[in-house]
Amino acid sequence: MNTNGPHGSGEQAADHDQQVEPAEAFAELSRLVLGEQSLTAVLQRVAELAKTVIPDTREVSVTLMKDRQSAETVVFTGSLAAKLDERQYEAGFGPCMDAAMTGTTIPVANLDPHSPYPEFARVSLKEGVSHSLSVGLPTPQRTVGALNLYSTGDGPFEDQSVELAETFAGYAAVAQANAQLYNSTASLAAQMQTAMQSRSVIEQAKGIIMGRNRCSADEAFTILVTMSQRRNQKLRDLVQEIVDRTVQG
Repeated sequence: MNTNGPHGSGEQAADHDQQVEPAEAFAELSRLVLGEQSLTAVLQRVAELAKTVIPDTREVSVTLMKDRQSAETVVFTGSLAAKLDERQYEAGFGPCMDAAMTGTTIPVANLDPHSPYPEFARVSLKEGVSHSLSVGLPTPQRTVGALNLYSTGDGPFEDQSVELAETFAGYAAVAQANAQLYNSTASLAAQMQTAMQSRSVIEQAKGIIMGRNRCSADEAFTILVTMSQRRNQKLRDLVQEIVDRTVQG
């Protein structure tokens, strides 16, 4: 995890720490989620706005799951959040990981002697964090991560704060889903382009074989396939070689 990257600087986030009303924050996020901002930029703004809008929130981070067993903090408003997240990843256990994998909301009172996360609570208290709140980012069919809030206040996050956090998490989930859709669409487009290019080269190679052997297109393709099998060479490599040799004379 890079704690000094362009999206992980508490100093940069400080420029946005002025008080923002919830309605204003959600209006901005609606524009960002539906706009052309990168996923990292949207998630960073989600974290920054959550920090300014939700009472008693000292730091905020966003965890994304690489797979069902690996997590990473992709944005954070300060090094404290990144540090506490990282301790959980190292242990393979903690509220932000559990929320990320289950899509649930997990509040933690670090002074609770019966806390299910005693080691996390111990480390958090040492850093002055009394409470945390991790909210899963569920998308259809799977969960992708969590929004994590850290507090130094005397009491737990109030119900209204939890509702606000869940709304912010919803925007983060939509941004992640949009990014996944864009990436899968871009990947499909690239695959289609490659297939079209391969088809074009195959057609050129067929034309060359037809000219040499005075045969039909189907017969030319059969010849190419047979050559590919005899040489133990991929068809796309073979046809490219034939076309290149012909062009070079």
